[in-house]
Amino acid sequence: MKFIYQNILQQIAQGKKLLAVLIDPDKMPLDNVEGTIKNVNESWVTHIFVGGSTVKAGITAALVAQIKAHTTLPVVLFPGDVTQITNKADGILFLSLLSGRNPEYLIDKQVASVAKLKNTTLEVIPTGYLLIENGKETAVQRVTGTAPMPRHNVQQIVHTAKAGEYMGKHLIYLEAGSGALHPISETIISKVKQELNIPLIVGGGIKNKNQLESAYKAGADLVVIGTAFETDATFFEALKLEAKI
Repeated sequence: MKFIYQNILQQIAQGKKLLAVLIDPDKMPLDNVEGTIKNVNESWVTHIFVGGSTVKAGITAALVAQIKAHTTLPVVLFPGDVTQITNKADGILFLSLLSGRNPEYLIDKQVASVAKLKNTTLEVIPTGYLLIENGKETAVQRVTGTAPMPRHNVQQIVHTAKAGEYMGKHLIYLEAGSGALHPISETIISKVKQELNIPLIVGGGIKNKNQLESAYKAGADLVVIGTAFETDATFFEALKLEAKI
């Protein structure tokens, strides 16, 4: 599958809003995959992201294989480390942590991944990744040793996102973090979107339909749900029953 990014662009051009479910390999037993993906297939979810900040070696490939056996949706890696790369997926968000200044996550990990990626058929999608303060420490902070961008410093967030576009990123991902107390604000989403000519992904802390609608109305092209999908069956039922936003 080599058309994930072009399909994203086409759907955005048609005025469609996209939704991804993020599945953490450490939190998804293989025995639960079939039922979980059945629910996903019955919803208006458009993409499945797989990855986590800390994932045990070897389990991502097995999980992706199980997911692929039960869906035709594109499965895209959202890796926290090189060890999570598997050719069983369709694509990979090739992340660079633009919000931090740790060279390991700006370029070192990316260089280390090249040998693996060259031997896969994964669609590699360059993605600028910005971690935004959400009210509590996140796993991304602990793993990368970087601080999130203060959510009140909107102009700096906007400039960082735009710098990512200038650097050639195909996507910008604004992330509040798993289980965030505060999702990315409408103001941040709106002002970043106004400056970008590339798609905007927003994730972290979106726990209900109102927050989902707010993210779209502010300008998010693709919203990612993770914790809410894992813990709130009611929210996920709404994705199955409600018409697409």
